[in-house]
Amino acid sequence: MPAPQPSLTARGLLLDMDGTLVDSDAVVERVWHDWAVSKGLDPAEVLRVAHGRQGHLTMADVFPDRPMEVNLAENGALLAREKRELEGVVPVAGAVGFMAALVGVPHALVTSADTGLATARMRAAGVRVPDVCVTADHVSASKPDPEGFLKGAAELGLAPGECVAFEDSGAGIAAARAAGMPVVGVGARAADHGPTAHVADLSEVTVRALADGSVRVAFAGRAARVQDPTG
Repeated sequence: MPAPQPSLTARGLLLDMDGTLVDSDAVVERVWHDWAVSKGLDPAEVLRVAHGRQGHLTMADVFPDRPMEVNLAENGALLAREKRELEGVVPVAGAVGFMAALVGVPHALVTSADTGLATARMRAAGVRVPDVCVTADHVSASKPDPEGFLKGAAELGLAPGECVAFEDSGAGIAAARAAGMPVVGVGARAADHGPTAHVADLSEVTVRALADGSVRVAFAGRAARVQDPTG
């Protein structure tokens, strides 16, 4: 049996959405599969770089010489479809309890989805939407650029190093590391990208409030909860 992973201490948590709180893989893969086939591309190769990023940047990687306005227009059409197609969007295991437990703990959503898509998917999955959200509408650069995580920390009134990020994708993990914060990798996709700690899902995460106002993030096979420091 592997040794337990060391706990992390922070003053705030920054949470990715897709693959971390919400399992939207069925929709993402369906939409990007159809786009790739329509362009004569290998869907598996497109999906390899699509997770965790804004769609127009994935298109720019695939077609580096294509005008960005074309990518933005096509991505707009994909986003409209993703907002309509919510069948198969479900919570990541443990996400509902984890988010319920974070009430009173400084935390923010940091996602490459725009505000409309983020709201639609969180509601479809039945996961509470945080009061603080940094979406594609609030940044000029997508993950793996650290801008989103830096803004998330600033919105909480914290330094980046006082936060722990939760991510599932290579782009997201790279963004959190570039922002100067430890990152908990969630799910199988995260394991290959060197997160500070790794869990299969959020049911393995326990968050304990400490007397000094910080929180301790620990990893075990039990439901996440916030524990009273006097209890």
